[in-house]
Amino acid sequence: MERLIDLEHLGNDRVIAACDLDGLIVDPGPSSCLENLLAGLEGEPRALLLTHIHLDHAGASGSLVRRFPDLRVYVHEIGARHLIDPGKLLESAGRLYGDDLERLWGEVAPVPAENVIALQGGEDVEGLRVAHCPGHADHHVAYLDPSSGTAYVGDVAGVRIPPTEFTVAPTPPPDIDLAAWEESIRTIAAWRPERLLLTHFGPFDDVDGQLAQVREALARSAERARTRERGRFLADLESEIDRALDAETAVRLRQAAPPEQGWLGLERYWRKRSAT
Repeated sequence: MERLIDLEHLGNDRVIAACDLDGLIVDPGPSSCLENLLAGLEGEPRALLLTHIHLDHAGASGSLVRRFPDLRVYVHEIGARHLIDPGKLLESAGRLYGDDLERLWGEVAPVPAENVIALQGGEDVEGLRVAHCPGHADHHVAYLDPSSGTAYVGDVAGVRIPPTEFTVAPTPPPDIDLAAWEESIRTIAAWRPERLLLTHFGPFDDVDGQLAQVREALARSAERARTRERGRFLADLESEIDRALDAETAVRLRQAAPPEQGWLGLERYWRKRSAT
């Protein structure tokens, strides 16, 4: 049985979702939301299924293992070492968030190596199928529950704040890869899921429509970043958000997918491409 837990990040609903599948927790979120996660659980968790190790998805992992020492933590093999020793992860996050790092995400505790189970993609774990889905992050995976037809897709299918259909493709540094992301969208589509569960935010039944939305949003932002400077990119994206969303929903979307980070990830992508 699936239980959606709104982590109410910074006091706002509809920003970060965790899912409890009878003790399997998909993307537990950051430690700053740990008490909200624990309050939403119906029993002791037995495993964490991480789509990727970005702090809004996985920052609470070490804190949870400290509380529940037998907790298994599934993560792609590229991200596994950064759960065990989060020094480089925190250094990278510090460049993005500066003095706001602790306020936004709370403690990022290491996960003992013996609790970590490294994935490659293609496995079946805890009754779920696993696919490697890079593009947003090189270590991103998605999980399919064959019994319900639900695909837990992290950030691959974008950020969409209900009740709207408007979608953005979150493109923070450092791992954005447009070709890999397009292939990951095809991987999800090939599963033919009946619904998608987005960490930002929640379940959506219009699978083909949502995948088309994120594909179009990614192409639109990528072209803006390729042909325009930072100020124009941000002005265009901010204007698009304000036209599409009411003020409260726009606050939540910007919290889940900060426009400045969208620019930084795509600018880095194009700069690396031009250097090759």
